[in-house]
Amino acid sequence: MTELLDHPSALGDGAARQLANATKTVPQMSSITPRWLVRCLEWVPVEAGIFRLNKVKNPGSVTVECSCRDERDLPEIFVDYEENPREILLSAVNTVVDIHTRVSDLYSVPHNQIAEQLRLSIEAIKERQENELINNPEYGLLSNVDPAYTLSTRVGPPTPDDLDELIARVWKQPAFFLAHPRTIAAFGRECTRRGVPPVIVTLFGTPFLTWRGLPLVPSNKVPIENERSKILLLRTGQARQGVVGLFQPNLPGEQSMGLSVRFMGINRKAIASYLISLYCSLAVLTEDALGVLENVELDTYHVYD
Repeated sequence: MTELLDHPSALGDGAARQLANATKTVPQMSSITPRWLVRCLEWVPVEAGIFRLNKVKNPGSVTVECSCRDERDLPEIFVDYEENPREILLSAVNTVVDIHTRVSDLYSVPHNQIAEQLRLSIEAIKERQENELINNPEYGLLSNVDPAYTLSTRVGPPTPDDLDELIARVWKQPAFFLAHPRTIAAFGRECTRRGVPPVIVTLFGTPFLTWRGLPLVPSNKVPIENERSKILLLRTGQARQGVVGLFQPNLPGEQSMGLSVRFMGINRKAIASYLISLYCSLAVLTEDALGVLENVELDTYHVYD
């Protein structure tokens, strides 16, 4: 009788994997968001990094009267301008990416090490850009809401009535609401509770909740403090005297709007350095282009009477 050999009858998985090439992804970074605000704004190129916002002095006093039938007696009018208009300077977000040439030379297959370092750093800078557009103490949206266009919610989560009040303030061709995703969820729950679920529209290939035809655009950069947040409503574009983004065009090493990447050289320790710069700002052209609903409650365990 032939004795069976004491070994496996087939090649095992562990040994076989030594000859296989694993499919590798590029590095994934969970902090990357869609950054809808940047996409929804109109962007204006700014020469020399300065945007002068000229305004009419005392616009309520600019009136025109009807003339009488005698065309020799025509009404006269002139429009005066502010002598010292506000000037908005572009803000810079900079970082330097360092990578050892040995790393980029030896370990750039299948994914280029330099390209991935730059890609992830650019994503981080663009996340910071959206945060500054909302929260910067000088030009951010929250810092530039006129008190006349600041509302506060009643007790509880945001309601359709609250958003209607905000629309009544920013009523001249509003473009979109901006809120934290949790705030939008709280509003959606309140609408469903009242039997008026929000309509869904698709923008940029993504579904958005709407109210009165205006999309509620999410951004996790809208702050939450003590389970309370805010909802912004914007009118956008120069032609509508709305909110506009500002950027510096024609930068050396320009990669995208207002963003450049420049090689800074290799030092004596074989470290290659790349400078990433992003120049941007934001302007609210007229006071009635921006409103905010404050003290929005997010407590999901709120008890209703």
